Amino acid sequence: MPKAKKKSKLGGQLRPKQDQGFGSEEESIADNSSVVSNLSELRLDSDDDTLVEAEEEFITTHDFEDKFKEAMEGLLQKSAKSRVDSLEVIRKSLSSKFINIFIEERWFSLCDSVERSLKRGKGEEQVKGAVVAALLCIQLGSLEVGESAYNHLKLLLLTLLQDPMAQPSVRSQCATSLGLCCFIVNSNKEELQSIMESLYNVFRASLLKGNGALPNHRPEISALHSCALLSWNLLLTLLSPQHAISLADTHINKIPQLLESTDVDLRIAAGETLAIFHEIARQYYMNFEFEDQNILCEKLQSLATDSQKFRAKKDRRQQRSSFRDILRTIEDRESLDIRVRLDQETLYIENWCHKRQYDALCQVLGSGMKLHLQQNELLREIFELGEPLIDDQTIVKSSKLQRRSAHMAADKARTKCMSKLRDKRADVGC
Repeated sequence: MPKAKKKSKLGGQLRPKQDQGFGSEEESIADNSSVVSNLSELRLDSDDDTLVEAEEEFITTHDFEDKFKEAMEGLLQKSAKSRVDSLEVIRKSLSSKFINIFIEERWFSLCDSVERSLKRGKGEEQVKGAVVAALLCIQLGSLEVGESAYNHLKLLLLTLLQDPMAQPSVRSQCATSLGLCCFIVNSNKEELQSIMESLYNVFRASLLKGNGALPNHRPEISALHSCALLSWNLLLTLLSPQHAISLADTHINKIPQLLESTDVDLRIAAGETLAIFHEIARQYYMNFEFEDQNILCEKLQSLATDSQKFRAKKDRRQQRSSFRDILRTIEDRESLDIRVRLDQETLYIENWCHKRQYDALCQVLGSGMKLHLQQNELLREIFELGEPLIDDQTIVKSSKLQRRSAHMAADKARTKCMSKLRDKRADVGC
């Protein structure tokens, strides 16, 4: 969710001191002082939060496009560090602002640069490239341009996901981005099944072995399997109840095996998958129950009350909280009740499908999730928020900033005039 407002880096006392006896040098300095510098001084001396937010918005908007274009040019540099830094600038820009019109004019160049980073880059560059690919689809949405961007990058993301020689962190991000892009574009049934099968082939390595033994994986491999499973159940939310039930016949006895995993994220992902299965199936068949539901509920109960000391305290707390909600859904058929405050409105998350969609978008957008929920029509459609609201506060903030700037300019002109008059009186006195 959005973090607390950051302080501007432009702070500092930049206004020169006015002396009673000398005016020419001080006036020259005052004439050369920038509007941004004066605004920064006001921010430090003022408690008006509205003015601070308006100032930051003004400064950010002023140079945003130039910085974004410079970052795009930086993706063509030979230095890997320069390309990584440029990808990070683009990532922050795409997550913190909704600029779909600006991106539509440059989507092909961006896709081409991201493709180059995924193909020729290594490690961190590939990870950031996959994140930018997902953000591009979020910005462009499910229309023709968004579908073109997805088709442009899909094969490469899928290739990296399936490549056992690629770094696990790269494969993990490719799994996340591939699932999210496919979800946004809302691909046809055949392609959806194909992507889900590819994701399943990744996390199936964490299922119990043929002899019932638990596989032993490195933490980074378990993280990869967790990302693949989360993307798999994100796409599961797109399926019709009939299709989900037919899929459950194949996987319903396999997913519970992942509850035995040593990785807490994988256990929670498996539990959420079971909750989503249960929720979707109940739409088609009200009395739907898993095979051996009593045994499953006992296992969920043990995870919801787990207090084994060999697990980290944070992991135990996170696991108990998650599995209490999962158990209430499967055993007691209770709905979720999560509320997200968005200034003038509130987002209500009352089912596991929306929770999985919300978590997937949060993972990529980070602190920009709130802004996109307010402005991005695609996200508002997904969560049934309606048309974007007109933010009256923006108009108020801008007008306050304009009035304050006008007062500053008048004060500056008055100071210059009074300084000249004082100089004339001093000459007469001599």
